[in-house]
Amino acid sequence: MSTHTYISSVERSNVLATNVAADPGRYRTLTGERPTGPLHLGHLFGTIRERVRLQDLGVETMIVLADYQVITDRDAIGHVRRHVHDAALDNMAAGIDPDRSTIFTHSAVPALNQLVLPFLSLVTEAELHRNPTVKAELAASGRALGGLLLTYPVHQAADILFCKANVVPVGKDQLPHIEMERVIARRFSDRYGAVFDEPQALLTASPDVPGLDGRKMSKSFGNAITLSMTPDQTAQVVRRTATDSERHISYDPKTRPGVSALLTVAGLCTGREPAAIAAEIGSAGAGTLKTLVTEAVNSYLAEHRRRRAKLAADPGYVQSVVRQGNQRANEIAEQTLDEVRTVMGTYY
Repeated sequence: MSTHTYISSVERSNVLATNVAADPGRYRTLTGERPTGPLHLGHLFGTIRERVRLQDLGVETMIVLADYQVITDRDAIGHVRRHVHDAALDNMAAGIDPDRSTIFTHSAVPALNQLVLPFLSLVTEAELHRNPTVKAELAASGRALGGLLLTYPVHQAADILFCKANVVPVGKDQLPHIEMERVIARRFSDRYGAVFDEPQALLTASPDVPGLDGRKMSKSFGNAITLSMTPDQTAQVVRRTATDSERHISYDPKTRPGVSALLTVAGLCTGREPAAIAAEIGSAGAGTLKTLVTEAVNSYLAEHRRRRAKLAADPGYVQSVVRQGNQRANEIAEQTLDEVRTVMGTYY
């Protein structure tokens, strides 16, 4: 992405943010995650807090737990039912209100997935191959390029356009996806008729949450502090984090990734600058740093864990939230699919 293109995206996002704040009832957003494992601090800081903010502002919020997309880059679907349940728990513990937001599963909305077929006819193979997320996921998977991964941007377009979401919170790296979705909406209108408005990207200032080894925090890397951990489990995983032999603590992500990752996590949880925390610890060593990080994380997550435990005590409630969300998503998807069939001339 060129600098000029990015600057233009930022300018449009700033205007959108102002409009959303002024009249949130005009907007609907869709966000979500693939339920491949427990959600972690990266999810909380990166996406969940922003969707809670939009919900509380008054934006209608749709949250997709994209269980079908679990197999985008893997052989099996794993313990997806448990992961869906846990993701719903963590979203609600973080502040998502099922009375104001819709939590639903990808596989339970057939009309949504039926949109993928006409959408695929609107893009070229070359366009799919150019998508940077497809390239990155392919490189990370170490597998041959499968059809589902190649068409992943089109599936995401169906996720967003089925409910006519008009504001999509994203980071800079996801802007190409939004552009693909805008292209699909525009080409559909040109070819068949106006059903979809072009969704707009709301750029979020999501912090970069490193894993405990300095790489991106990821379930697959095993370097995450998950939201479902107990305080003792958090202490154990932090204690096991590799640092280095230098006793003096300093913030230098390039040469001291483990130490710097711990400082960053502590900074996010306390609202302080990592370098300031490092200066405070000084020559007290990695043990002091790990104690500080453990306390910071456990303090930050204390209320989340309390709400999560209360919700988890009634698994039937969590199930009912997802089922009601699926019902709501199906109603929206069926209506949209009817409109698509009508303009395509396939309504019989």
